[in-house]
Amino acid sequence: MTDKIFSFIKKYNMISKGDTVICGLSGGADSISLLVVLTEISRKIGFTVKALHVNHCLRGAESDRDENFCRELCKKMNIPFTAVSCDVTAFAQENGLSTEESARILRYKIFAENSSGAKIATAHNANDNIETVIFNLARGSALKGISGIPPVRDNIIRPLLVVSRQEIEEYLRKIGQDYVTDSTNLSDDYTRNKIRHQILPLLSVINPELIETSVNSIDAVRSENSLIEELTENALSECRNGNKLQGLNKFHEVIRKRCIARLLAENSLSYSYDRLIKADKILTDGGKINISGDIFFVSDGHTAELKKIQPDTQPELLSAVLKIGDNSVFSDRILSCEIISCEDLQKINYVHKKLTFYLLDYDKIIGRVIIRNRRFGDRIQLQGRNFTSSVKKLINEKIPAGERDTLYFLEDEKGTVFAEKIGIAQRVAPDSNTVKFLKISVRKK
Repeated sequence: MTDKIFSFIKKYNMISKGDTVICGLSGGADSISLLVVLTEISRKIGFTVKALHVNHCLRGAESDRDENFCRELCKKMNIPFTAVSCDVTAFAQENGLSTEESARILRYKIFAENSSGAKIATAHNANDNIETVIFNLARGSALKGISGIPPVRDNIIRPLLVVSRQEIEEYLRKIGQDYVTDSTNLSDDYTRNKIRHQILPLLSVINPELIETSVNSIDAVRSENSLIEELTENALSECRNGNKLQGLNKFHEVIRKRCIARLLAENSLSYSYDRLIKADKILTDGGKINISGDIFFVSDGHTAELKKIQPDTQPELLSAVLKIGDNSVFSDRILSCEIISCEDLQKINYVHKKLTFYLLDYDKIIGRVIIRNRRFGDRIQLQGRNFTSSVKKLINEKIPAGERDTLYFLEDEKGTVFAEKIGIAQRVAPDSNTVKFLKISVRKK
């Protein structure tokens, strides 16, 4: 296994002589094997190995156990060790994020703060990589999303992407090295664990060598994506001037859509694949499409640009990032949201029989959620329907004129997911597989 990892490190130029490599050490099998292998390879290349443990403070005594295990192992191996604690639960509540996403954000923030002039090695392996590909594919992703975890990104390296979890555990058994087990990895409460415990075993029935063959497959996809990224960079350097794209329609549609996606992302504007298709058609044929609020993508068939256009009937634009807890963009009404489990739902339905609230499947929501008032051009495919409706038409049919400008809306990166007094989108509707619900209710201040 060490030879395979060493070759992978050389292939992607991950480590050079004289480097300092900080191993992200959780205490699990993956990170322990990474630490041991890096120590062994350091003798061949000539670099310094250190260890950094992030205590997420999510599992009480078990979290402290993991930190102490890492500390004692590094002391035994004579490796410099640093431990940093963070409050994931508080961060998740303050920013309206899941526990998983909050832990990831804080972990990489701590990595960045403790790796100046050094490289950070994380223990993502081949299993993690195919889980990521399946996760992105299930949520809806193009080539970039199914290229997997990059072996090198900035100062972060991932030497274990070439080996499977089985190889790692066999390696540790062979050398007689212990490790700790995170109890949350044994449940199916998190979406990734469902993929790990349910989907991958089924796929392995079809192909027993699934993990091994995925290494080469993902590598091929990654190489092709790198070529497209290079061509996209060339097109942008030729066609982009600020928020304008001139002469881009002569390029292939794949390159055009990547350029549009880059333009939107750099202006902090969310987009879906469907929106990119529509924007690309406007790029070549002319016209305009609403991107968000008063921002439109406008083209005359040769030059396209992002423009602010204020519709005559548009109310004052109010918006904020949704937080778990109380939210408000109106002076007299509060929108509350909380994440609840299936067990909690049974209790809530029993206790709050007379209260009105909405339930969304939390894991079906794409990216950051914005709370806002209504927008010109809003559309939604309501739960239980197979067609998309104009929000304006629905409001005119159901809502008194005096209430229309103070209705709450929620949108994720793919579009509207909730419209107050109208309903939720079909694509975030709970089903028999729902594990976590986002409960939404509105009340007067």
